[in-house]
Amino acid sequence: MKDKDNKDKIRVEEINALNKKELIKRAKKFSQQFCVSDGDGFRLKDFDPSEDGGIGPEGKAAAKEILQQGVEALAAMQDILYAQDRWAILLIFQAMDAAGKDGAIKHVMSGVNPQGCHVTSYKAPSAEDLDHDYMWRCTKNLPERGRIGIFNRSYYEEVLVVRVHEKLLRSQKLPEELITKDIWEDRLKDIRNFERYLNRNGVLVCKFFLNVSRKEQKKRFLERIENPDKNWKFSASDARERKYWKDYMEAYEDLITHTATKNSPWYVVPADNKAFGRIVVASAIINTLDSLGLEYPKLSEEKLAELQAVKQELLAEE
Repeated sequence: MKDKDNKDKIRVEEINALNKKELIKRAKKFSQQFCVSDGDGFRLKDFDPSEDGGIGPEGKAAAKEILQQGVEALAAMQDILYAQDRWAILLIFQAMDAAGKDGAIKHVMSGVNPQGCHVTSYKAPSAEDLDHDYMWRCTKNLPERGRIGIFNRSYYEEVLVVRVHEKLLRSQKLPEELITKDIWEDRLKDIRNFERYLNRNGVLVCKFFLNVSRKEQKKRFLERIENPDKNWKFSASDARERKYWKDYMEAYEDLITHTATKNSPWYVVPADNKAFGRIVVASAIINTLDSLGLEYPKLSEEKLAELQAVKQELLAEE
């Protein structure tokens, strides 16, 4: 459920014109409106895909300016994360087609040093993937310490598309006796335990469900069909999946209910307004990084003395 101590909505325009420290503090409070850290009582219908924080369609310029502030704060925090080399962050993006995952990743992470960030996109599993457990292709791409890893789709597809289309389960070469009526409950339990394992090893997991409405998805599909420059983004299979919308929403509600935890929360991002959704994503990542109490490494007295000696040598050069 939504955190109950955040009943007062934070309007987006209030974030503007803040210094870095104030911005981080405000981002934390702002992002909590969309955070699910305990799935008990979670209902997807409680989250409005069209919420826009009052910016409306005319507020794109203001939203862009606010996002830029967030991007700059993220870049500064990621620099410390990289230098400290202790924690890793895993960002997981899940959504229905045309919800804006690619755009959110592109815009929110635009200021981050590429050396400290890696994006992996997951499509249908390959033959090699199917010869391993379903976590295999994701575990081999987990971020190193000091890095931010981004999964565009993830192991959660195994309790989404595979659940909605159970025939896919039969192609995974599982022993027949393991395909039981409890398989989805078992997989959700395995995922929750896996993320707890990551937490205990210095990897914080921050998960985003870009919550787009069915009406908005239809609008974006039509735009992709009508605009030649966007034709490549559209596939007839995307439209076919709309027939299973109710099944997907039930699957999303179930997985968020069973895998939302304090250290690996879900953020249900209103995605009908892309500009606002990106601000929500940036705020959540800022909140996650801030929770680590990041600091640049402190040098020993011996090392500081060595630096001063080198400085004197450099100053003494002609």
